Amino acid sequence: MSPIPVTIITGFLGSGKTTLILNLIPQLPKTYKLALLKNEFGDLAVDSQLASSASISGVKELLNGCICCNLVGQLSDALFQLGNEVKPDRIMIETSGSAFPATLAMEVNRVGRENPGSFTLDGVVSVIDVENWKGYEDTSYTAKMQAKYTDLIVFNKCELVSEDQFDRCLDRVGDLDLQVAWVKSKKGWVDVDVVLGIDGAMIQQEGVREAIALSEETEEKGHHHHHQDEVEVLSVVLGNEGRSSEGVKLDDFEELLLAAPKDEVYRIKGLITSSKPPPDSAGEMKASVSDGTAVYVLNWAFGRWTYTPMTSAELQIMEGASARLTFILARGEVTKWTKKLERGGLIELEGSSKSSLRIEKIG
Repeated sequence: MSPIPVTIITGFLGSGKTTLILNLIPQLPKTYKLALLKNEFGDLAVDSQLASSASISGVKELLNGCICCNLVGQLSDALFQLGNEVKPDRIMIETSGSAFPATLAMEVNRVGRENPGSFTLDGVVSVIDVENWKGYEDTSYTAKMQAKYTDLIVFNKCELVSEDQFDRCLDRVGDLDLQVAWVKSKKGWVDVDVVLGIDGAMIQQEGVREAIALSEETEEKGHHHHHQDEVEVLSVVLGNEGRSSEGVKLDDFEELLLAAPKDEVYRIKGLITSSKPPPDSAGEMKASVSDGTAVYVLNWAFGRWTYTPMTSAELQIMEGASARLTFILARGEVTKWTKKLERGGLIELEGSSKSSLRIEKIG
């Protein structure tokens, strides 16, 4: 059984964390089960009631304290309660406006390490209120720490400010000496692929073609994937002209996963075939349910990655390919990464069969 991915959403008071979460829900498969763990001050959790009405599968609240301080000891119990009662495909932690995300990330990692197969940290996302950043950035140590200790920054409320004001905010955040991926939101909306990526549950429920969003297939089906102006997307397919079951050379592919800069590559997701269980970023391996070459769902985000094995019957979904991947890149990185992949040595077959690498920009 694969561990439940955990995504931490943090940000200063009023930055728009709940709005971001609620805008992610309609982008998920209808049968996808998302559980929410919220940290509130006070005993009336209006946001949680709103989240429940938006078809989130389960909500757990930690009230009257800070989740990274006096309530951190309750985090493990809350995660297991949601995991056992809701059995979600993913848990999202929305912190209070005063929380330090690094403490929570370490606690999620500890729980996952001490309870193998339970939970895995998928990423930390910090929401910044562009309109009011200058006001609290100067006075709040917490706001700076939320911006600094994160995997992805979402600049929110950009539609309320001029480009000059946004540029000033970007410069001030840059003064924190960050090398962190960032995107703008539009009224709290960000592409779900950037924030959550993909996992085995999405593949099982939506099917491969929908989940990895290959451009020619979405056009045939009439679906439209609206990516941010700041995001560029590559579809990468490793074709196999020999034995259809030949797998990807794991050592070379792992070098790619290790070396991808987080400020250039937001997500690498999709499917690969392998003749042996591929290790995730923690060195753990999820064995396939069958012997021999199998298909694995890859979810790479922020320098960490996991693999989820699929059944042997699903080998046919590869349609003769050994890898079907989507690279979600920062704006302006498509040409660089296309050339890097075309040079070879990163995504190749492990055997002697002839292969072809098809790289296409989506959108």
